[in-house]
Amino acid sequence: MITHIVFFKLSDASPESLAVTREKLLSMQGNVPQLRHLEAGIDVIRSERSYDIALVTKFDSLDDLEAYQIHPYHAGEVLPHMRSVCSSIVAVDYRD
Repeated sequence: MITHIVFFKLSDASPESLAVTREKLLSMQGNVPQLRHLEAGIDVIRSERSYDIALVTKFDSLDDLEAYQIHPYHAGEVLPHMRSVCSSIVAVDYRD
């Protein structure tokens, strides 16, 4: 199993922008068949070092993670939105 975690810092961290962006991430459920697990959460601490939204996804293999990266829904719907609203994005991928 491969876990893919991404943290997003939004340029506009208003409640409305956070909610829309979280829903965009969650919309991958059912649209990207390689996803075995999907969750997205909005930070509740809001400290100076916090990022605004965390995405946690799981895949059966590295091949599935790579297929997810180029999947038309992820690459064509979700990534453009994330790039347009984020000032910083960091990720970690590891084997479970």
